[in-house]
Amino acid sequence: MDGLFRTYRVLAYVVGVLLAFGAFVAVPLKYLAAEGSDLQQLGVTLSLVWVVHGWVYLAYVVVAFLLARREGWTITFTVLMLAAGLIPLLIFWVERRVEHKVLQAESSPTGG
Repeated sequence: MDGLFRTYRVLAYVVGVLLAFGAFVAVPLKYLAAEGSDLQQLGVTLSLVWVVHGWVYLAYVVVAFLLARREGWTITFTVLMLAAGLIPLLIFWVERRVEHKVLQAESSPTGG
């Protein structure tokens, strides 16, 4: 496995964790906790995770696109890769599919 794929994997996991944390922890605390409570204030503070997610997601998009183009994957699969960073938990499934495709290409007679 090469550096581009390793970079993709790291970014995919970071984006996935940030997205899941934001969606399943920060947002519920911010909007479902009692107004003015410590939990609600914590949710507001934790909402900064969206800023970090946004910046890391931009790097993820560039790396995912470069990987998809290098491997010659379909536009449909490329769009799925890019969208996975916006739908909680989907990115973990997509990362496994990408890993499978990369390993399959490396083991084929014409690949790697």
